[in-house]
Amino acid sequence: MPPAAPPPPPPLSSLKIYLRLLRYLRPFVGLFVISLLGYVVFASTQPMMAVILKYFVDGLTVPGASRYELPLVGHVDLMYGVPILLIMSVAWQGLGSFLGNYYLSRVSLGLIHDLRRALFDSLLRLPNRYFDQNNSGHLISRITYNVTMVTGAATDAIKVLIREGLSVIFLFGYLLWANWRLTLVIVGVLPIIALMVNHASRRFRKQAKKIQAAMGDVTHVASETIHNYRVVRSFGGEDYESARFKKASEENTAKQLRMAKTSSTFTPALQLVTFSSMSVILFLVLFLRGDASIGDLVAYITAAAMLPKPIRQLSEINETIQRGLAGAESIFAQLDEPPESNHGTAERQQVTGRLEVRHLSFTYPGAEQPVLQDIHFTAEPGQMVALVGRSGSGKSTLANLIPRFYQHKEGQILLDGIDVEDYTLRNLRRHIALVTQQVSLFNDTVANNIAYGDLANLPREQIEEAARAAFAAEFIERLPQGYDTLIGENGVLLSGGQRQRLAIARAILKNAPLLILDEATSALDTESERHIQAALESATTNRTTLVIAHRLSTIEKADLILVMDQGRIVERGAHAELLPQNGPYARLHAMQFSEAGDEAPQNDGEADGQTDEQTAISP
Repeated sequence: MPPAAPPPPPPLSSLKIYLRLLRYLRPFVGLFVISLLGYVVFASTQPMMAVILKYFVDGLTVPGASRYELPLVGHVDLMYGVPILLIMSVAWQGLGSFLGNYYLSRVSLGLIHDLRRALFDSLLRLPNRYFDQNNSGHLISRITYNVTMVTGAATDAIKVLIREGLSVIFLFGYLLWANWRLTLVIVGVLPIIALMVNHASRRFRKQAKKIQAAMGDVTHVASETIHNYRVVRSFGGEDYESARFKKASEENTAKQLRMAKTSSTFTPALQLVTFSSMSVILFLVLFLRGDASIGDLVAYITAAAMLPKPIRQLSEINETIQRGLAGAESIFAQLDEPPESNHGTAERQQVTGRLEVRHLSFTYPGAEQPVLQDIHFTAEPGQMVALVGRSGSGKSTLANLIPRFYQHKEGQILLDGIDVEDYTLRNLRRHIALVTQQVSLFNDTVANNIAYGDLANLPREQIEEAARAAFAAEFIERLPQGYDTLIGENGVLLSGGQRQRLAIARAILKNAPLLILDEATSALDTESERHIQAALESATTNRTTLVIAHRLSTIEKADLILVMDQGRIVERGAHAELLPQNGPYARLHAMQFSEAGDEAPQNDGEADGQTDEQTAISP
């Protein structure tokens, strides 16, 4: 039973989230300053257009106004000065636009890289319960989709905020300088705009959260279908999965449309307010023109007419910011998750592998019924201890507690006399090799799958030796590129038995003093099982082996067999001791062998559509 999800933390304020997000820009502060200077240059050119237009209109309408003292140009004829000033203004604006856009893009891409790495690295440190509570589709969506939304808030929104904000400041400054009385009309509209923006912000943030959850559902359905495509096709699940994906996609589309509706309603309403104030300004310009020249009035109207565009763009970034804040909230929630408990300090270069379990009990967080109750046994170095029992009796849970995939609170698990809680996680797991029924392989070569992680730098001779010990060399050498053959995602190009033998070869190569086999031989045919049993007999020498076995024939030579039922050990002893007792073990043994007599043996490769002798990889 997976642990129950804890109650969600209280939501953070938008300001706190945004300030925390901006802290990720610290490594890029130099590039950010350059882009900021570029946008200052760009924004400074906005009033220049109105000034150029003023001189141009005055040159056309005012007699004798053919020469002026022009900014940056000096005392020149307007016929030449205005075009020169226009070209200089456009060139200056282009320089600012390049500096702003290019260097902010570098900041944006760097931020995406850093956030994705932080999220991925956090996944490597999070405890198992986090993966039990969150499906993979939402986790992947967070790394891909949410990060993009966040960088939009951190960089694209800042780009618009700085560029258009400075444009508004420069234009507003020019308007105040040109006619402060008329400009006060514009100031009177700002509170109305602020109220509209605040109302829209709340709606954008709420809708953005729903969109991200819906996008996670889309990713989750697609990921599950791709991963389980054989089951989908074998059981005719195409229509069901198509309908499931259609529903998830439609819900995402509907939520996107609601966001678009809010945005589409908000922008015209803001424009109506802005241009209503513009109409008042036009009336006042005509009513209060005084002794101002036509050029002055045209320049003022032009500058005022340039204001709505940056104001509109500033209002539209609110949607981007709220999307980003919703994404940042989910990202920070993951980054704030406490990592695996790793308070131990003990580190041993070598251990003998003596395993002792003392009165161990365990209950998953949020569950009521304990999974394990008062488990106790001792495995000496070189011994094999087998756990048998019905499904759900707690065997795999016990195996997961030894390498501390979950944390127990009652009882002790001792490795060489030291509580596993006292070891550092990395050192503890270095002494344990684990092979499970669900083999995990990577889309890499055979050699890299055997020599994975800490084993990556081991020489090829040791890899081949481990493969021979696991009786995997016989099929590896028949592959097109041998040990350098790519085996596909999770080893899809290999049969079930071949995948299992690669996992066992990996465990043998690790040469850990404690070996845990969790249903490790369940996917093997009879011949492969005999090979593996021979390999394990040599591999378990001077090595403690904990075997969780469904096939009782694989553990008949175990030094100690523990029969589990409903989280308790109900019987213990060697195979020869337990059979005459006619207890739970004898009944399981009789039941299994009576079933085996009714069924013909089946090759593991045939269950996957292929045999060990005929792999899916062809030259």
